[in-house]
Amino acid sequence: MNNKLKLTLVSFLQFFVWGAWLITIGTYYFSNDIGHVENAGAKFGAIFSTLAISSIFMPALTGIIADKWMNAEKLYGLLHILYGCTLFYVTQVHDADTLYYVIFLAMIFYMPTISLSNSLSYTILKRDGYDVVKVFPPIRVWGTIGFIVAMWITNLSGSKVNTNQFVIAGVAAILLGIYSFTLPKCPPQKSISEKASLSEQLGLNAFSLFKNYRTALFFIFSMFLGAALQLTNMYGDTFLNDFGNNPLYGPDSFVVKYSTIIMSISQISETVFILTIPFFLKKFGIKNVMLFSMIAWVLRFGLFAYGNPADGLWMIILSCVVYGMAFDFFNISGSLYVETTTSPAIRSSAQGMFMMVTNGFGAFLGSRVSGYVIDKYFTVAGGLKDWQGIWVSFAVYALIIAVLFAVMFKYKHDPSKELVVQH
Repeated sequence: MNNKLKLTLVSFLQFFVWGAWLITIGTYYFSNDIGHVENAGAKFGAIFSTLAISSIFMPALTGIIADKWMNAEKLYGLLHILYGCTLFYVTQVHDADTLYYVIFLAMIFYMPTISLSNSLSYTILKRDGYDVVKVFPPIRVWGTIGFIVAMWITNLSGSKVNTNQFVIAGVAAILLGIYSFTLPKCPPQKSISEKASLSEQLGLNAFSLFKNYRTALFFIFSMFLGAALQLTNMYGDTFLNDFGNNPLYGPDSFVVKYSTIIMSISQISETVFILTIPFFLKKFGIKNVMLFSMIAWVLRFGLFAYGNPADGLWMIILSCVVYGMAFDFFNISGSLYVETTTSPAIRSSAQGMFMMVTNGFGAFLGSRVSGYVIDKYFTVAGGLKDWQGIWVSFAVYALIIAVLFAVMFKYKHDPSKELVVQH
């Protein structure tokens, strides 16, 4: 097997081991006794926020280890084996407080593997003489396919309401970990200067970007929009599954039985919209593309608010299609904005900062606050949720962010310079 095929398999499994449970953990949590407790929403928000907390510090720490002391492929494999073993332990957990710590540990092992898998691919492809810009995207798209396949397996195997979803992910993670040791060796590059301070090694020098008003504003809006990014991952499948409690539809409804497969349309949409980004960026500019993303989030939540498994099924489907624009246009155009407006000396740190404020601080904010708000304002007798109220409130939040961004963020589009990287 050549290295491109090896890396394609790595990419597939990298996101398979996450997709098997990420979208359905809410369905499992709220369908079992573990989620039938006081402040269940807040506790679930805390559990989901572990993704954000670990994203803040673990990628930087493992990056230092891979740069200075340990082969990247061995570190990558070890982390996946530990992640898989931790997921197995979820089957022994019967209370929300313990689940928080177990998922937190799993995320400490898993989240840094996302950036490590990219680093591995870049290193191996460059060493083999490939053009990374052309060769890596087709490899990475198999990660999204792996995520989708895992969602389908979890749904079709009847695992979305039980711990089998974690077993599926755990087995695949350990296999990926073992397989990683067969990858080409990626020894430490010693790219970090021995004289560099800890803050420089962690990329904290990128905080200097906040001295620039427009850049600071960009990161602040990224954080607030990042709060919206995980909301449908947290609650989407649970929302569709809860239609089974409504006598108008029942547990045998197509939407209820195949909720995870329907949610996977969102990931399928990602693979399509990502191909349209060059056109939209050239035509409308980064600011407008990011604004399109914010409006798409309003539609994502709003369509969920009024959709149903019968005459409103088209709204649910369209919401999943819109997700591709909402997710891709923000993440990729935001990353390009950072790439084209920062100096090479801190560009990597600036990209890390973008990820930290969106997937770290922003996602933490969204997870924690949404859980509290749902408990306090949208949970009715018997633990049932007012899903329409939940999605409308999320839509209003996204709309406020979009309006403020349109008014406050000043950026003039120049088609001749939009995608030119500063050297």
